[in-house]
Amino acid sequence: MQDLASQIVELQAALDREIHARRKVLGWSLKNGLAEFEHGIALEHRRLRQSVPEYLSRASLATVLSAPVIYSLALPILLLDGWASLFQAICFRVYGVPQVPRAGYVLFDRRRLAYLNVIEALNCLYCAYANGVFAYVREIGSRTEQYWCPIKHALRVVDPHQRYNAFLDYGDAENYRARLARFRDALRKDASAAAETPPGA
Repeated sequence: MQDLASQIVELQAALDREIHARRKVLGWSLKNGLAEFEHGIALEHRRLRQSVPEYLSRASLATVLSAPVIYSLALPILLLDGWASLFQAICFRVYGVPQVPRAGYVLFDRRRLAYLNVIEALNCLYCAYANGVFAYVREIGSRTEQYWCPIKHALRVVDPHQRYNAFLDYGDAENYRARLARFRDALRKDASAAAETPPGA
C-alpha cells in the first residue's frame, strides 16, 4: 500500500506538470493567485460569448423548469457551510486538530472567463460554491474520522477520501488501541502542513 501511495504522489506530480503545460497552450497563467489571459485570447473569448437571449432560446423547457429545483439547494448548502465551520471552530480546537482552510476549497475564479454570459457565470458561481462547500466539509469529515475512527469498512467504499487508505484494516483489533494515538498525532502534523498550502494555492 505504501508503494501504491508513492505511485499516486508521483502521478499527481506528473498531472500537475501536464496541467501547467496546458495552461500555456490555452494562453493563461497565474499571477498573484489570479488567472491572467493573453490580450488577444481575452478578446477572442468576448467574441465567443453567447448572448442571454440566444442562450435561453436554445435551452429546453425542462432545463428552465428544473432550474428552481437546482437552486433550491442554496439554503441547505449555506446552512451546511456555516454549521461545519462552527463545528470545526469548536471541536477541532478541543482535539488540537488544525482547522480546514475554507478558502482553499471554495473558489470563485470562473467569473473571470469572458466567454461566459451572465446566466452561465451565475451557474458557475453556484456550482463552485456548492461543490467547494462539499469538498470543504468532506475534509472536515475526514479529519474527524481519522481522529475518532480510523478503520476501513468491510465493504468497498466508492471514492474514499484521501486519508482512508492509511486507516487500519477492518477487524484489526490488536492495532486499533496501539495505533490510535499515532493516527491522532499524524493528523495534527499532516493537517498543519496542509493548512499552510491549501488546495488551489
